[in-house]
Amino acid sequence: MTIHSLTSENAVKLAGGAYMMLWAALAIHPFSRADWVLENVLVLVFIGGLFGIRRWFRFSNASLLLILLFLALHTVGSHYTYARVPYDEWWRALTGHTLNSILGWDRNHFDRLVHFSYGLLLAYPLREFFLRIVEVRGFWAYFLPLDFTLSTSALYELVEWGVAEVFGGDLGMDYLGTQGDIWDAHKDMALATLGASIAILITLLLNTRLKRDLARDWSHQQMKQPANR
Repeated sequence: MTIHSLTSENAVKLAGGAYMMLWAALAIHPFSRADWVLENVLVLVFIGGLFGIRRWFRFSNASLLLILLFLALHTVGSHYTYARVPYDEWWRALTGHTLNSILGWDRNHFDRLVHFSYGLLLAYPLREFFLRIVEVRGFWAYFLPLDFTLSTSALYELVEWGVAEVFGGDLGMDYLGTQGDIWDAHKDMALATLGASIAILITLLLNTRLKRDLARDWSHQQMKQPANR
């Protein structure tokens, strides 16, 4: 039994429904409607792209669950704006202490979590894509997801900079979310790359232990199936 059979179609549908309910609930009265719109433009483009290519390419159930988890984290960030997600208050309600005080943090680190999760949660789906569409093998099947993560992280930081310059004011700063850290962009890219490195290392170790490549098996299975019409 593989990871793909363990994550059934029903689980993906349930997770997809849960994500849509979360998105709809957090679309109501966000902290900044203008920032919420900016944050969700890329989400709509991404989801539209997934639907657009579904006849020619379908991610495994495991990858779809990872993608939905990442989108859920982003949805929370876009509701509050990343610098204002009240995880400290949530943690205090559970434990009586703030997470920042325990870890010695002096800023809101939810944005750091999401950048790290970008690499950690999306590297495996990216590897599936490269295996099937680019038909990479060996070293490149593990390196290209890392390379793509770092390059798109850098591109996103440039987009953030451009949006902040165009809109300026509070909206620009909310979208940029640096919280006064001059190395914010560098740290975000580093965390995304670290997350992707961990995901790819786990994938490599799992494939080595099982003596098979689960993502490649899925890719071969999908190529043998007729396209959905």
